[in-house]
Amino acid sequence: MSSPRAGDKVTPDRLLKAAARLFAERGVDAVSMREISREAGSRNVIAGQYWFGDKDGLVAALLEKHSPEVESRRHALLDAYEAASVPDITALASALVRPWAVKLDQSISGAGYLRTMSDLLTRSNPAVEPLGTSEGNSMMRWRTLLEPLLEPEAVQMHRRFLTARFVIVELALRAQTEKDDHALFVSHLVDIAAGQLTAPISPETRRLHSGRKARPKKGRPTR
Repeated sequence: MSSPRAGDKVTPDRLLKAAARLFAERGVDAVSMREISREAGSRNVIAGQYWFGDKDGLVAALLEKHSPEVESRRHALLDAYEAASVPDITALASALVRPWAVKLDQSISGAGYLRTMSDLLTRSNPAVEPLGTSEGNSMMRWRTLLEPLLEPEAVQMHRRFLTARFVIVELALRAQTEKDDHALFVSHLVDIAAGQLTAPISPETRRLHSGRKARPKKGRPTR
């Protein structure tokens, strides 16, 4: 792909800031790469493709821009949890919520990040893995510490993912408001997340879950 025209001073950072603004306002799927380039002030409508390849590449770069701070904050909370040596669902819920909640105080940049995460997680096939898949990832560590405290059925039915998705969606919605004092909201969100993680499995859910596990798996049709 050819480079941007001479005199077009748009940078990757300007493109990411433009993307965050547009994603925060309209959502990831409603914004095109051309719109992002124009919003960044580029005279070259393919500037975004030049720097990031495609929209998926730009979205990945936007998430990566925020990832170090989120990871650092969550690891610090998990360090404190492990140092206390006391099983505590609320402390683990706090370690889930608060590193993301910091983005509420980061203006349009944080709002864009939260809306992007929310949009990707609420697709029928989520486009990001919030629970982490790599060694050293803070969410993988969170998951490992949390699982022994949950009922086995809650683990099998992906209670951790559902709670993480709920938290991100609520934070993204909060970021769209004009409120600037988030302390009560975040504390309450921690309480709700803890409640979701520890909600008892009803007899009906146990029955349905056992029945599903007992069903023979359908084989894939041959071609």
